[in-house]
Amino acid sequence: MSVSEASPRITGASVRLLDLVKDYGTVRAVDHVSLEVQPGEFLALLGPSGSGKTTILMMIAGFERPTAGQIHMGDRRIDHVPPHRRGIGMVFQRYALFPHMTVAGNVAFPLEMRSVPRDERQRLIEQALRLVRLETYGSRQPGQLSGGQQQRVALARALVYQPPVLLMDEPLGALDRKLREELQLELRDLQRKVGATAVYVTHDQSEALTMSDRIAVIHEGVLRQVGTPRELYERPASAFVAGFIGETNLIDGALIESDGMCVVRTAGDQLVRVAAPGHGLRPGQEVRLGVRPERLRLVPATPSTDLTWGLAGTVSQVVYVGEAVRYQVDIAGGRALQVKVAVADDAGNRVGDAVVATFEPSDGRLFVRSSAEA
Repeated sequence: MSVSEASPRITGASVRLLDLVKDYGTVRAVDHVSLEVQPGEFLALLGPSGSGKTTILMMIAGFERPTAGQIHMGDRRIDHVPPHRRGIGMVFQRYALFPHMTVAGNVAFPLEMRSVPRDERQRLIEQALRLVRLETYGSRQPGQLSGGQQQRVALARALVYQPPVLLMDEPLGALDRKLREELQLELRDLQRKVGATAVYVTHDQSEALTMSDRIAVIHEGVLRQVGTPRELYERPASAFVAGFIGETNLIDGALIESDGMCVVRTAGDQLVRVAAPGHGLRPGQEVRLGVRPERLRLVPATPSTDLTWGLAGTVSQVVYVGEAVRYQVDIAGGRALQVKVAVADDAGNRVGDAVVATFEPSDGRLFVRSSAEA
C-alpha cells in the first residue's frame, strides 16, 4: 500500500467523547467514557469480546445512539447527526462489498450517494485504487479477489471521498495470520501518509501495540487506561491492563513494608522487593505483583544461593522458541511463573532443576487486589 507523492493528504479531525453512556435495557455496555483522539492520530480501542469497544465505534459512526453524553468531531457536535452526514469512513471485518458490482463500482458507491459528478468520480476512484495498489483491478468482481485484496477494496471505498476520520472494526480479523501481520504495517503506513484520524477496534493486543500511536483499553464498558504502547506495557495502571497488554506474571501477596522500597510477602511466603514510589499503598494491604516474563532471571538454587529476595521454585517446562527459551517455574503457593530468557543468556536449565527467579525492583509493578480479584 505504498502511497505516491501525488496522493492527496487528508486533514484529520479530532474526535472527542464526553461522558459517553450506552445502555441496552438494564445492561450498561459503555459506562461514562471520556476520550479525545487527536487529528491524524491512530488510536486503538482494545479490549476483550463484549468489553464495549465496538459499541463505542458504532456510536461515533452514528449506527448507535448514545444513552447519554456527547460526541464531537472537530468543532462539530455529531451525536445527533445522521451517519451519512458525519463524513466518516468505515471499514468492517467482513468487507461488506457488493458482490454484484465491480471493484470500481464498489469504490464509486459512496461518491454516487453524494452526487459527485461523473468526471470527478472517475478521478477519485482511480486515485483511491492507486492508494491501495489495485489500480488494474477496477473491472474485476469481488469474488475474483483474495481476502487481502477485498479488504484493500473496502479501504479504498472508505477513503475515496477523503473523510477526516476513518473508523475500522477489526478489519484484519478475517485474514490468516501471515497476511494479517503484513497488512498491519501497510495499513498503518497508509494512514500515516494519508493523514486521516483513525480509530481502530481490536481484541488483539499485539496488533494494537504494532499499529497504534495510543491505545485505549476498554473493559466491562469502562475506559481503564489510555497511553502509548510503551506506557501501557511498562506502566500499566491495573492488574487487568498488565495482564491484557502483553504477557505478565501476577502474584498475590501482602505489602509488609513501604518505606522507600516496598517489600511484599507472597502467598507462598517468599519475599520480594519492588520500587514503587508514590504508589499510595499501605503496609497490610493485599496486593498483586506484576512482572513480565522477560524481566525475570533464573539462578540455580544451591546451598550458597541467597533465598531472601526471590521466588524459589522448580522448572516444570522448557520450550525453545527460536530467539528465546521459555521456562515454566512452579513456585510456592501453587503458582506457575512464565520466564523468557534470550538464547544468548540461557543457562540451559532442565525440567526438575531447583531455581530462584529474581528481578530488578524497578521491573515489578504493584496493584491493589480488590475483593473481586481475590
